[in-house]
Formats: sequence, C-alpha cells, structure tokens
Amino acid sequence: MDSEPANPEERAQQDLPPKSYADAAHEAVNGDDDYKHSNGHSTPNKEAVWNLDENKIVYEKYKDGEGSVLVSVKPDPSYEENLKHNKATAPRSRGSSTSENKKLQDTPKPQLQAGRRAGAGWERSAIRWSPLNVPLQRRLQTLAVLWHTTSIALFLSLFFLLSSIPLCWSILLPYLIYTLIFSEDSTDGRLRRRSPFLRRSKVWSAFASYFPARLHRTVPLIPTRKYIFGYHPHGIISHGAFAAFGTEALGFSDLFPGITNTLLTLDSNFRIPFYRDYALALGLGSVSKESIENLLSRGGINNEGMGRAVTVVVGGARESLDAQPHHLKLVLNSRKGFVKIAIRQGADLVPVLAFGENELYEQVDSQEHPFIHRFQMIVKKAMGFTVPLFHARGIFNYDVGLMPYRRAMNIVVGKPIAVKQQGGAGSDGKVDEAYLDEVHKAYVDELINMWNEHKDTFAKDRLGELEVVE
Repeated sequence: MDSEPANPEERAQQDLPPKSYADAAHEAVNGDDDYKHSNGHSTPNKEAVWNLDENKIVYEKYKDGEGSVLVSVKPDPSYEENLKHNKATAPRSRGSSTSENKKLQDTPKPQLQAGRRAGAGWERSAIRWSPLNVPLQRRLQTLAVLWHTTSIALFLSLFFLLSSIPLCWSILLPYLIYTLIFSEDSTDGRLRRRSPFLRRSKVWSAFASYFPARLHRTVPLIPTRKYIFGYHPHGIISHGAFAAFGTEALGFSDLFPGITNTLLTLDSNFRIPFYRDYALALGLGSVSKESIENLLSRGGINNEGMGRAVTVVVGGARESLDAQPHHLKLVLNSRKGFVKIAIRQGADLVPVLAFGENELYEQVDSQEHPFIHRFQMIVKKAMGFTVPLFHARGIFNYDVGLMPYRRAMNIVVGKPIAVKQQGGAGSDGKVDEAYLDEVHKAYVDELINMWNEHKDTFAKDRLGELEVVE
C-alpha cells in the first residue's frame, strides 16, 4: 500500500486532510524505527534530526518539561515571515527572546548613576541670592532702607496693636482727637516739632550710602531769600528727596548754610497715628497751599520767611506711573501751582534734577498694559494718590522684592530762577498770567539745561532724552 503523501499540496490534490506537525515530523525521521520509546514518550534520533530536508526548519530551542527537545517542522514558507512581522509589531517585553537576552548579556555592565543632587536647583535659579558673608555695614544700610520703606506700615501696626489693649484706650482716644481735629503742626509753618538730632542720625547716613546718593550744588544760595525747590523726577517713593532734604545725610546745611529746608509730603500722611509725629520730628510738612505759605512767611532771619525753603516733588503720583529705568518723563507742563505760590511769596525757584531716581525700581509699563494704567488713574482721581505696580530686589536676594536696587543717585541743585513778587499780602492776590508762563518757561528751560549738561556724567545708560509731558 502506497504511503500517503506528506506534501500539503499533494494531499490537497488527493482530497486528504492535512497532517499534523507531529505526523510530519514522524515521517521526516523515517518512521518509528528512528524513535526510541521510553516511558511512553518519543525522542527523536539526533542524527535523523540533522538529516532533515534543507527546506524544512527544525526548532531545537524548545524543550518539554522533562528536558527533551521539542521538534517542529515549518509547515509553510510564509510562517517565518509571519513570526517576524508579529515580533516587530507586538509590544516589547523584557526577557521574551533569547536573542534579546543575549544582547542584554553582551551589553557592558553600566556604571553607577546618581540621582539629582539636593540643592543643585538653587545654583541654576533665576533668583540671585545674597551670600552669607555680606559685610555688617551693608547689612545696616539695608536695614535703614527697610525701616524707611516700611515705617508707615510699622507705625500703623503698632497703633492697631495698642488699640487691642483696653488699658491703652484712655491714652489713644485723646491722642486721636487732638491729632485729627486740633493739631496744626503740619501746616502752621512753625517747625516746633523739628528735631536736628533725628535729622542728623547715623541711620540716615547708612540710608544714603545704600544707593549711594550724593547731593551736588551748582551755585551757592544766599540766606536772605526764600526758595522753592522743585524736585524731579518723582520716581516710585522719592528716596533721593528724602535723603537730600528730609535728613542731613547728604550735608544740605553744609552746602547751603543759613537755609532751613522743609520737605513736603501728602497731607494724608499726617493723619496716620504715630507716623505723623515721626514725620514732624524729621521736619516734614504738608504740601498744601496753606502749609507752603506759612513756611515761607514765618520764621527765618527776619521772622518773615527769609532763609526758609520748601521742597516740592512736583510731578506727584501721576509722574510716578512713568518712572521707568533709563527714561525721564516729567509731568510739568500743567504744573504751575508751585510757580504761582513762588510769585506770590517772592520766593526764587530752584530746579533739582535727581539722576538715578527712576532706576531704583522696575514697574509695569503703562503703554503695554493700558487697562492697568487706566485703573491707576481712577484710583488717583478718587483718593489723591495711586499705587504703581513695581518691584526691585529683596532683603536677601537681588531680583525679587520691594527694596530699591543699589543704584547710584546724583541729586543736582540747579541755578535759582529769580522771581518778582506779585499778588502778595495786602493785594488782591492776582498773578499776571503772562508773567506766570514766563517764569514757568524759564524753570523748564533750566531743567533741560541741567539735563544736557550732566546727562553724559550721571546718565550714561539712558535710553532716551528728557521729555516734558502734560
């Protein structure tokens, strides 16, 4: 009897069912003689396995549970290709292939790798932290500036703290009634609360040396005249005005002997409990019209204001919104009130230009953020002041915080503009508008001359020229 064909195509022609892999392997090794039966299992003869047809692939890498080699014959030429395709598209799994394991074994043993070092991020941080070995002198300078910039908040906190103690009410209530209703110390022009000792304190020397700041005199001022100093620009907090005219840290009395100068600030500052007394001891006064007229008409060498001077930060809160580093915009065209008072009092006008005042802080640009600028203007109109969105450095870092940068300020006092008195006491108080415009123009021209003369010395990093706006 002829044996059944093993080829799948021949079996299909004779309508025979396909043989299993086991039957195909059995015939490939020449029948039962080449198999050795042991315990009911068949084991292929090794020599017979290696004598298989070259077109048939024998897989010897698989073994059964007893260690015997599992033999399989490739039934179709496309089988191997299908295996390769499945292997390429299947998800990778570790240790599923001998070839993969071999590659892993052939890979050199990796060296030890460490995780990230704790604190390494601080070295790459965008914030530059101050070192611990900062000299004591610089720490004291920072402390002095911190005191000045937070003094209002500190005095208010002290007041609220004492207000929470019932035992203090008997003292605080009369104090509030006196300061808010009866006291006129900030406007009467008598300077009775002024303390030369406090103004000459070493604290202010540390304050001024923080930037550092210096006061420069163009010409001497005779002590037999009255003066109104116009300080420009306002900046964010007007640190230069405080250092030069609110204290003796920069030697104002030495540069201008015989002249008593009073730095003027918002009248609302004299309604803050405790802080008002501190400001009065420093010799500060209210910027109201009444205060200026009293300061320039009382005291002095003749008890009529000769030798008296006041300092007005002319640009005010509006100008602070334009305080950008390396730029100088002055709100001055519409500010003629101080010129009118000078004419009525017969006081000479002295322009003061502070190079570096705008460099102390960074703030949101009003042109890039018009909605924020509009809101700030609404606040100014409603409350009389505004709050610029600014930042600078911190106490222990150089990039984030509300402390001013350590950048030099040079405060230059220009030549006085002689003023003829009009509308003084005993007259109708009217001032000729043409003369008012003439004095105002002379004042602006002197400021521009000061800028042109000193900009190459004190404003080398400027990004523009002086602009007089509004």
